[in-house]
Amino acid sequence: MSETHALRPWRTIVRRKSRKIRVGSVEVGGDAPISVQSMTNTLTADAASTIDQVRQLEEAGADIVRVSCPDEASTAALSQIVKASKVPIVADIHFHYRRGIEAAKAGAACLRINPGNIGSPDRVREVIQAARDHGCSIRIGVNAGSLESHLLEKYGEPCPDAMVESALDHARILQDHDFHEFKISVKASDLFMTVAAYQMLAEAIDCPLHIGVTEAGGQRIGTVKSSIGMGALLWAGIGDTLRVSLAADPVEEVKVGFDLLKSLGLRHRGVNIIACPSCARQGFDVIRTVETLEARLAHIATPMSLSIIGCVVNGPGEALMTDVGFTGGGKGSGMVYLAGKADHKMDNDRMVDHIVELVEQRAAELERAPQSPT
Repeated sequence: MSETHALRPWRTIVRRKSRKIRVGSVEVGGDAPISVQSMTNTLTADAASTIDQVRQLEEAGADIVRVSCPDEASTAALSQIVKASKVPIVADIHFHYRRGIEAAKAGAACLRINPGNIGSPDRVREVIQAARDHGCSIRIGVNAGSLESHLLEKYGEPCPDAMVESALDHARILQDHDFHEFKISVKASDLFMTVAAYQMLAEAIDCPLHIGVTEAGGQRIGTVKSSIGMGALLWAGIGDTLRVSLAADPVEEVKVGFDLLKSLGLRHRGVNIIACPSCARQGFDVIRTVETLEARLAHIATPMSLSIIGCVVNGPGEALMTDVGFTGGGKGSGMVYLAGKADHKMDNDRMVDHIVELVEQRAAELERAPQSPT
């Protein structure tokens, strides 16, 4: 129902044209869907704990999961983690190039290397060869907090120009070795620096871009900062894969990532709940109802829409545009809408169970329906 509204011309986002690469089974760039990533925060050497967290991220919808490989114990555990994972695993490599070589051998789908601390061009070349030999892609991950010393001397401080120069210098090394399965990120904790760097980079090279605002903060402020920064980039068509960096449960990163894409009409997963902020007109407790429905409908991955509006001022209008809707009325009941039309009344004290049942039925119907080509 609501998907048709995403086709309105004033809602169209024209994505930047980038070439396509593969991160294991996931395509990144080109016409591939924008993928959502997160990163484990367990000790990678503790394979069991890391696998458990990877599975949680898979259930939340993560397309790609990154794990840090700071030592030999981590890369030794990586092969077990890769085998247990349903999604591609990216190995995060810092300071010691040998960890990259070990990770490639262990089955990592991608190696993330930071130009500021991976070492000399010779060491980068060895990592490139390992990636080629084992079918890995590479992410050149530039971070404002760890730029090369010569660039800091040249520019005086971290800035978009320094970040882009770092990224392009290292992209050139890969290209000179005829290695083109790479993507780039240029992240900073500063929103303005991040957006400016990606805008410059998007004009300078055609490889896929991994976007994000690094070290964005806790769940609330990090979500706000990431939404502003990545929202600006995605609205301009920039970004092929993303990670929301939060000092919070990594599962929340995946949820926010999908919510961000959903809000821009770039990707749809799960139930999009449209709800009013509530006021004295509400015919039921909107806030508590929405919190309960979010939890009880979290298992549904099928894209669909649900409106929960407290009164008849905007309720019927919002319900016209959603698969299922409930609008508060009076005397302890409200109106249920199906496919945009008023269908039947329901008592407030039974509405949550009833709405969950209706949404699950609608999701099953949509799953059975023939899928139109994308």
